[in-house]
Amino acid sequence: MTERSIILKKIAILGSTGSIGTQALDILSHYEGYDFVALSTNENIDLLEKQVKLYQPSKVGVINLKKAAELSKRLPQNIKVLSGEEALVELASLPEVDIVLVAVVGISGLKATLAALESGKDIALANKETLVAGGRLVMETARKSGAEILPVDSEHSAIFQCLQGSKGKKEVDKIYLTASGGPFRGYKLDMLKNVKVADALRHPRWNMGKKVTIDSATMMNKGLEVIEAKWLFELSLDKIKVLVHPQSIIHSMVEFIDGSILAQIAEPDMRLPILYAFTWPRRVCADIKRVNFQSIGTLTFEEPDFELFPSLKLAYEAMQVGGTMPVVLNAANEVAVELLLASTINFTDIPRVVEHAMEQHKPITNPTLDDILMVDQDTRNRVKRSGI
Repeated sequence: MTERSIILKKIAILGSTGSIGTQALDILSHYEGYDFVALSTNENIDLLEKQVKLYQPSKVGVINLKKAAELSKRLPQNIKVLSGEEALVELASLPEVDIVLVAVVGISGLKATLAALESGKDIALANKETLVAGGRLVMETARKSGAEILPVDSEHSAIFQCLQGSKGKKEVDKIYLTASGGPFRGYKLDMLKNVKVADALRHPRWNMGKKVTIDSATMMNKGLEVIEAKWLFELSLDKIKVLVHPQSIIHSMVEFIDGSILAQIAEPDMRLPILYAFTWPRRVCADIKRVNFQSIGTLTFEEPDFELFPSLKLAYEAMQVGGTMPVVLNAANEVAVELLLASTINFTDIPRVVEHAMEQHKPITNPTLDDILMVDQDTRNRVKRSGI
């Protein structure tokens, strides 16, 4: 790398032992100017202990209480170990932190994101559920504090990059979120009835955690991204389209009102959108594989099959209803994925579980944080009790 010096930023990484967290540490550690003040994990204290030795944070958080107590015995006394879900909020609010990477899975990132924004800290957001469940609250809090929300998901980063230099949503006709199609692209509906968990976990392009990989297989991940894009870019749902693009080279596109289309193109590598979130509005040299168009040959695009992937349709419907309906969509889906991974339900049961939960819910129009958390917990409890 020819350019290593970056403006000094003190960073908290929530979810440092996950896929995004480990890749963030990997790419950012190649540059000068980044100070990793705080790291956290759910329960992977073995990896967190290694990260502490490498990156020397002053504070760490472990959500699992027993694991937190165990880690505190292993680490030097000058490193503070926080425990429980409130640890995320405390780490996100540290006065010395400039930017928080929210890379935890699920709604647990919402409270921490709001706390960071209220403290005026920028957010590098890699947690779909934060905006899906609390989009209105998050965006209002960011506007009040003046903090930036910088998307880390490859698709939203692509849209964000394409919008640099534009005059905002008035110039945008529509955006296209691209999707690989997951492992079941091209399947017939009856073929899905016999798929196994291991089949759903074989993503053709990305190396992700189990929950996100299952969401990709159902295309719920793209549905969550549609809702996230609605909040991030302040667009109506009819302007947010999904295109299946199996080569995963075009990460998303923006079509402007004059008919011009800008696309962000790169090899599939999550380190690139991570790096852009932390260097924005600048770009820096990066040791990332470059696109070779001659070897790619053909780029193809398909309309998503809503019958094969009803989870995507449910996400559009949840956002159309609004209020707390996306909270129910997200919570029911999270539990359904857990049930699938535990071999309690089948793959095709996931959208049925989500749809049933949505049918039972009476949405709250302008929910508070307490409303969101209450609906989230109630939905989880109800789905766990009833299953499908």
